Amino acid sequence: MYITKTSKGEFLQLRCFIMKENKIMVRGKGIHVEIYGSKENPALLYLHGGPGESCYDFSFHQRNRLKDHFYLICIDQRGVCRSEVISENEAFGFQDLVEDCEALRLKLNINRWSVLGHSFGGFLALAYVSQYPNSIDCVLFECPTFDFTLTSKSLLKKTAYLFDKYNQHELKEKALSLINQNFSPREFTEMYMELSDKLGENRMEIYTFSFDNPTDYYAAYTEEEWDKLYDRSDIHYNLLREEGMIFTSLLDEIKHVENPMLLMTGEYDPATCEKHVEVFIREAQNGSIFHFEKSGHTPHYEEADRFRDVIINFIPLQSIQNVT
Repeated sequence: MYITKTSKGEFLQLRCFIMKENKIMVRGKGIHVEIYGSKENPALLYLHGGPGESCYDFSFHQRNRLKDHFYLICIDQRGVCRSEVISENEAFGFQDLVEDCEALRLKLNINRWSVLGHSFGGFLALAYVSQYPNSIDCVLFECPTFDFTLTSKSLLKKTAYLFDKYNQHELKEKALSLINQNFSPREFTEMYMELSDKLGENRMEIYTFSFDNPTDYYAAYTEEEWDKLYDRSDIHYNLLREEGMIFTSLLDEIKHVENPMLLMTGEYDPATCEKHVEVFIREAQNGSIFHFEKSGHTPHYEEADRFRDVIINFIPLQSIQNVT
């Protein structure tokens, strides 16, 4: 998280807006939902990454950029941050996230919408469009992972590069040695998470190229409040990890999707590795690619204006009427 200075008036206005309760009951659970723009515009659902991040940073940077063009819906997924916590004894798995998307569409009386998934949200978006193609106009992937093993190996390479940059040479060799080992997807993911933590304050350089446009997380919540919110996300992630569905590769699903798809990549992003791009180019029936040359993992704030323009140009503004 990064802190920027905000005037007192802007702080109070933003805090009042974001702290407002925005929960909608979806399949028996309170889901944090933010809605911007007119119902007359094409509907666009944003799915955040993680697992267990929030839609906060996307909303912070893109709601004012997109609200005049779309009926923009941003959510904290089931059990994440501002959504209702999942109890440790509660049945929960990856398919619940897919079903929540479809149930929310029906709850909001939306005929069809487009879906934009960032990082792990791209994994979820691909699963959703594979199961409910008739509910979706277009699907957009921002620096996604479709295969956790491939992504973890690529992240380990970037981590090794940063260990070398900061003269942590033994850790560099350790990171590189793991890449060609025969570990399970879960093991690769967990080893990357453990090793990358050793970068300390430099860890975000794995993901971020430009730090010029940071998210002001503390405009709405204190550090203590964020800590409490992310405790919920820990339960969400741990249950998904234990279930294991997120460690199943979805690369093979790409060739079955007939809906228009846009893959957005960042020049300095290690999450969407070359293999992801190769499969998308080869297999996508109706796929396009846009490459952000000055971004890492998060073009939606590293190149915020250009990101907005790409979204506007890809989704037909005359798309099917949203409301049933």
